[in-house]
Amino acid sequence: MREALGVGSSEHDIDAIVRAAKAMRDGTAPQSQVQQANICLIVDDSRVIRKVSSKIAKSLGYIPVEAQDGEEALARCKQAMPRLVLTDWNMPEMDGIEFVKRLRAIPTPKPPVVVFCTSNGAATDIHQGIAAGADDYIVKPFDEAALKAKLEKLGRG
Repeated sequence: MREALGVGSSEHDIDAIVRAAKAMRDGTAPQSQVQQANICLIVDDSRVIRKVSSKIAKSLGYIPVEAQDGEEALARCKQAMPRLVLTDWNMPEMDGIEFVKRLRAIPTPKPPVVVFCTSNGAATDIHQGIAAGADDYIVKPFDEAALKAKLEKLGRG
């Protein structure tokens, strides 16, 4: 599983790796399906990516909230836990892996669905992201249709 999944990799390949990584992750359990405020937290150090992702989130009926790094994102989650989190991996201050691990450590009756939206596309990266606590993974660059399809698969589209 050390081969890289390039940008041209099919969503089927990524989905298969995500399923395998989830199966390998210790202590996995289905996330609560309890509905909460329709907030989508978008965590990325790129302002452009945050704005594009916000537009997509709005089109899906979410209230987008932005954070430029993991530290800011954690502070926002402690104020109001979002229903959905779209996070990059490579960010200053606190990367996406550490952010997701810390997010999952926050006690909450309604844990958010977390999707990595990152350029890290190797199979080992996907496994590491899922092991950290992410629910799914999409490799940049992605378009609106790909993100919508991913979120619909997770019941968040």
